[in-house]
Amino acid sequence: MSIDTRSAATTVEADAAINDLRTRVRGTVVGPADPEYDAARRVYNGAVDRRPRAVVRVVDVADVIACVETARDAGITLAVRGGGHHGAGFGVWDDALVIDFSALRSTTVDPVARTVRVDAGCTWADVDHATGAFGLATPSGFVSSTGVAGLALGGGVGYLTRRYGMTVDNLVSADVVLADGRFVTADADHHPDLFWALRGGGGNFGVVTSFVFRCHPVGEDGVVFAGPVLYDIADAEEVFRWYGDLVPSLPDELNGWIGVMQVPSAAPFPEELWAKKVCAIVWCCSGSDEDAEVLRIAVSEFGSPLLVGLQPMPFPALQSAFDGLLPSGLQWHWKADVYEQITDDALAIHKRFGESIPSPLSTMHMYPISGAATRTTSDATAFPFRNGGWVCVIAGIDPDPANLPEISSWADAYWRELRAGSAAGTYVNMIMDEGNDRVRAAYRGNYDRLAEIKHDYDPANLFHINQNVPPIAPPVIRA
Repeated sequence: MSIDTRSAATTVEADAAINDLRTRVRGTVVGPADPEYDAARRVYNGAVDRRPRAVVRVVDVADVIACVETARDAGITLAVRGGGHHGAGFGVWDDALVIDFSALRSTTVDPVARTVRVDAGCTWADVDHATGAFGLATPSGFVSSTGVAGLALGGGVGYLTRRYGMTVDNLVSADVVLADGRFVTADADHHPDLFWALRGGGGNFGVVTSFVFRCHPVGEDGVVFAGPVLYDIADAEEVFRWYGDLVPSLPDELNGWIGVMQVPSAAPFPEELWAKKVCAIVWCCSGSDEDAEVLRIAVSEFGSPLLVGLQPMPFPALQSAFDGLLPSGLQWHWKADVYEQITDDALAIHKRFGESIPSPLSTMHMYPISGAATRTTSDATAFPFRNGGWVCVIAGIDPDPANLPEISSWADAYWRELRAGSAAGTYVNMIMDEGNDRVRAAYRGNYDRLAEIKHDYDPANLFHINQNVPPIAPPVIRA
């Protein structure tokens, strides 16, 4: 994360600016003396414990403009919280003014145009509820409690990626408050450079207040054929090899992520599998019955699964299947990279670290970036990974803060051993606060263009509490 280039406000100046802001906004301003302050400063990752100067629960765009102008003019650090789901906890910051979108969660579906307008405070559960009523969905992630804004601005890989592309590929437009206080709509025809940057470049360029996404039909009236297939961890090398060869050959309507995990000790999992360490594939067929039959045959012809949980279900049910296991407030330590292949060298690493999972919730997932997501160029959006492959996220997770060092050590060691086969890039949505080299790795050849667009829209780096791309002036072309 970059350092703010502006001069900082003194405590007296900042307090005076916050007091003035209270008279300018319709939303609630929560400060350290308010009883709801501790609740207002919490984010999804319970390991994050920061104390902002004020949290403003905005209720409209005018409130957002007032917050941006106050932070800019008074030299107060500005943070923006959508769903608060990011592992690094950038939605809050010490001594910052936080724009909190939790009170703005409306959605509007146009079933004829197949679009959905979404406020920046929405989670994907809000979107799935709205679009599912029409048998439609927008490509998103794998956990419906995830905030829309963070996932959409960083890329967005999910169950529908192979069929309909990344979330950024389905962004139609975004309403944005800029550092100078202007309110603009960015799309293919208006502020096209900003629109390009928003599709993967994160919160570097302004405060997005709402999005319009394309929607697509899924399954039969929104019902998909999906669920987990579990294998003994002893078979992990064979499962990973089979899966890595199979997925790129499947129709785009079929998708599935692979991982290592410990079976939850709860229904609907059979009691004899509780706490067992396994290699898991969670499949999703969003197409026809014929596509589902392709998946059934592929699963039936390989290996000796411990559990085959494939069944018809509404798409929102699949999206929310893990929400109950992963409530807000757990301790998280994330590591991530992008891999174009599952190499032979990686097979034993996955098996070994799967066998040594340190806590019931700690896990590793690999999410496909193939099919429709690869039918564009690496510079078409700020998200650059268009050659096929997988996003690999390793997550140490536990409810007890005392176990954070152990789960972090496991995730870090796992990540270090896998890196030899990395595509030399990472996924900006699933890394912690790891420095500028890792941010550059997330954007590869698109980084310099992002830095120049940043200079155009935020030259003083007001929006720097994020996976920051500091502004760089474009080169001067002389005749």
